[in-house]
Order: sequence, then structure tokens, then C-alpha cells
Amino acid sequence: MDVKLVAPFVEGVANILPQFGFTQVRRGKLALKDKLIVTMDVNVLIGLNMDLHGNVAYAMDEATAKKVASRMMMGMPVDELNELAQSAVAELANMVAAQAVTILEGIGKRVNISPPTLVMGKNVTVRMSRVKTLVVEMITEDGTIEINIGLEV
Repeated sequence: MDVKLVAPFVEGVANILPQFGFTQVRRGKLALKDKLIVTMDVNVLIGLNMDLHGNVAYAMDEATAKKVASRMMMGMPVDELNELAQSAVAELANMVAAQAVTILEGIGKRVNISPPTLVMGKNVTVRMSRVKTLVVEMITEDGTIEINIGLEV
């Protein structure tokens, strides 16, 4: 997988999260999977098309999702992932993906993104595609967000 095509998604997280008060955003472990499968409590799925085809899934545990939603809602307490909190988490993923697309356009790649799809639940497995997938952990003070990048190249 070409690092020039993957880096914008990591950079998107690093650029957008500080806008919502995250002060510690760093890259953690990298892993490679044979297919794009997510199994965490909260997953936001975004499709890519035009010059790049594939999917990106932003995945996190429920506690992290609640903290993310709280930050997105200017510190409002989030005790449960109700519709408003779910919308906030999905919107963050949408903003991160849009940032990545802007960076990709800077290197000559035109990319459209689908609206975010939120999938939640314990013991849920979502298989999106059978392409090699790079998993990048982004570690914050509020928990870890996995970026699962599955591009058909």
C-alpha cells in the first residue's frame, strides 16, 4: 500500500482532533490485515471512490466514543451513546475523512467520500472488503482510535 495514499488519513486525525481540545494525539501500532474487518464497539465506515476505491473505518471502544462525543459537543457530559452522541462521533469521522480528501487532492487524487455509516454494538463484526487493510492506532488522552484503511489499488 502506497504510503502517500495512507498518510492523509493519519494526518487528518492529527489535524482535526486538536481542534476539539485533544492535546495528545500520536500514532501507535501499525498492523496489516488480509481484509477490512472491524470488531470494536463503535465503528464509523466511510466509502471512497473516483481515483481511489475502498473504505476507511474509524473504530473505538464505547468509553472512547463517549469522550469523543463529549468533546464534539463542547464538553457536554455523555453518559450514553444516544442519537446526538452518535451523530457527533460520525461527524468527527466525516471531518477527518474530508481533511484526508483535501490532502489527497493536493497530490492529484480526486476522491469522493460517502456519508458516514455508524455501526455499534458489543461482539459485532463488520466485514467491508477483502482487500489488504492497514490498521493505524491513533492514541489520545481519551483513548485509542483505530483507522482501518482498505484501498483497492
